[in-house]
Amino acid sequence: MIKQKIVLRFPPHIVEQPTIYHLIKDFDLMVNILRADINPKKEGRLMMELSGSEANYQRAVEWLNEQGLQILNLEQQIIWRSDLCTHCGACTVICPTEALMFERPEMKVHFAEEKCIVCELCLRACPARAMETLVENANFQ
Repeated sequence: MIKQKIVLRFPPHIVEQPTIYHLIKDFDLMVNILRADINPKKEGRLMMELSGSEANYQRAVEWLNEQGLQILNLEQQIIWRSDLCTHCGACTVICPTEALMFERPEMKVHFAEEKCIVCELCLRACPARAMETLVENANFQ
């Protein structure tokens, strides 16, 4: 059994296709949509967690690539810049999954990437701008 968080980038000609339907019906995968930003006739982005057998997951990834979708691992999307962090804790208060938390007794911020769902609340909460997202910084030409 595999459980993987991914980001799909949709080119305009695929946005209106039933991709999630095929992942569930054709590949027997469980789909948990974490965040979506898809507009008809425009590029889109879908963050989700897929779980199922490893063989079905690999077949689904091959199919997604054949359809022209770009697949990125979700864990790589939010970056915590420890060199910029002032350890004020503003991000720890807003993080819904406790991916950002205080280590005690040091009172230092710690980022657990495996808990992150890329809700991007930390980006707005951080006064030092120590949180970044690769999706915004990536060059998708």
